[in-house]
Amino acid sequence: MPENGRGTGVAVDPGAPESFEAFARARQKRLYRTAYLLCGDAETARDLTQTTLAKLFQHWRRASAADHIDAYARTVLTRTYLAERRRRLRDLLAHSRPGPGPVPDHADLRVTLLSALAGLPPRARAMVVLRYWEDQSVESVATLLKCSESTVKSQCSRSLAKLRAQLGEAHIYATGS
Repeated sequence: MPENGRGTGVAVDPGAPESFEAFARARQKRLYRTAYLLCGDAETARDLTQTTLAKLFQHWRRASAADHIDAYARTVLTRTYLAERRRRLRDLLAHSRPGPGPVPDHADLRVTLLSALAGLPPRARAMVVLRYWEDQSVESVATLLKCSESTVKSQCSRSLAKLRAQLGEAHIYATGS
């Protein structure tokens, strides 16, 4: 009889490393996509995804016991992103004052949108990505970011207005007009 219980009808422990490996394989691309939308940079998104998976592995027994493991993973990803942004911002402010980056004139809509998203503060960017790209409810975004629902609504409204102003006519291409 195998010791791990596979093929014997005995349930494998959901907290076991094998279940984490299956989860990581199945969800890595989705986590990467969300990380890329948050970061706007492929290399940083890969690092963020790996950091998230490492944190999930470290606390896999607790994570695997969660009611909604995908929501748990998304929470870890978002909080890791915000913590890293705060740390980087502190480092940048300690050394210099960065100016605004150049806005591309004739870029693909995706590049233009990522550039516009980069102009938002990290927390506002996280709210917009979670609310509109990940199609999360106001309540779930508020819970995830530990703020009130009215904060999510007002920040998203201000951020969308800022994005519309930045994108100018680029939003016409997104609507198909």
